[in-house]
Amino acid sequence: MFPVVRYRYRVGALLFLLAVITYLDRVCISVAGPRIQEYLRIGPQQWGWVVGVFAISYGAFEIPGGWMADRFGPRIVLTRIVLWWSAFTALTGAISSYPALLVTRFWFGAGEAGAFPNATASIASWFPASERGRTFGFFSVAIQIGGALSPLLVVPIQMRYGWRTPFYIFGLVGVAWAIVWFSWFRNTPREKRGVSASELREIGDPPASRRHGLPWSLALRSTNFWAILLMGFCYGYGSYFFFTWFPTYLVRARNFTEKELLLAAFLFLCGACANVGSGVTSDFLLKRAGLRAARCRIGMAGFACAAIFALLAAVTTSKLGTLFLLCMSYSGICFTQPMIFPTCIEVAKKSPGSMAGAQNTTNQVGSFLSGVLFGYVAKISGSYDRPLFLLALVLALGAVLWLKINPEQGLVPDEAATEVVTC
Repeated sequence: MFPVVRYRYRVGALLFLLAVITYLDRVCISVAGPRIQEYLRIGPQQWGWVVGVFAISYGAFEIPGGWMADRFGPRIVLTRIVLWWSAFTALTGAISSYPALLVTRFWFGAGEAGAFPNATASIASWFPASERGRTFGFFSVAIQIGGALSPLLVVPIQMRYGWRTPFYIFGLVGVAWAIVWFSWFRNTPREKRGVSASELREIGDPPASRRHGLPWSLALRSTNFWAILLMGFCYGYGSYFFFTWFPTYLVRARNFTEKELLLAAFLFLCGACANVGSGVTSDFLLKRAGLRAARCRIGMAGFACAAIFALLAAVTTSKLGTLFLLCMSYSGICFTQPMIFPTCIEVAKKSPGSMAGAQNTTNQVGSFLSGVLFGYVAKISGSYDRPLFLLALVLALGAVLWLKINPEQGLVPDEAATEVVTC
């Protein structure tokens, strides 16, 4: 007899696949970037806007996407999100001009916005506080798998069939996921037939009355709120380099060949290990040192290491040395990553989707500036290494901001992190 898999772990498996597909689609354009730039005859400044326009639209629609999760539930909202972005993933493969590419990537970002706030709302409903560190750790691992699979799949496919084909294939994969999600998932465990009484007790009761959005008047006066948003900005700035400019950087700055770009998959393997280590360490600290230590110590340590390794990568000239140091920098970011969305849940239990959307909005502001500024700094300075100094500075700021964040302090007094008492 095979053991019965609890329903919340099946939900986790679907969200795991969601994250894989999300970053498979995002990193696809990064891996295909050198070929697309050659096809359209554009330079680093123009390419910076291609990756930046996604962040603009993604950030603009994050808060509405999170609000819809709190208002309508993630079942129907995530279905819409995935179908939308899958359509524009496929359309990316059909572009024939620079303006068309900008428009397509803008609407791709608008469609994908809200995916992670909706995933956050799903985890808030289906997983107890004592399991969220590991849950977000493995959810973040899925991001690394998607990022790692992208070069491994895109490079062979585009070498044989051209750079357009991967976009068509990945669009179809997203549609398949959306069909399964809508057919099987329910917004809360109590709505899902088959969930046992024992599992419902393990999950615990959801917030008594979920709001349809953040209490903005209180949130805007909270130091905690602004510290989380600014930290999200630093995370977005740091991580976006690796999902957009990293392959181009290796080609232009360190003379990697297209086949050598397969080594970029090692980046995401390191990130996956950091994600798992972060989640496990967080749940360990939660039981022994409390919630603030479980989230903030990990977040601060990850960003600090990421800053140091980015700085070292900027001054080395070795091809493999640069790859290793950037992998370590990315690992530091990934060590921080699983702590971000649980912190959003803990400070805003009755509106986790909206809080995650607000955080992800500043995340995308950082992503936009990262994508665009990298291109301009590289063009003006004549060096692809100079932007890494700015990257290291922003990551160091992120480490400092974790000192100002307190996940035990809710945005509303009655939303203090009382769940941890029962862990």
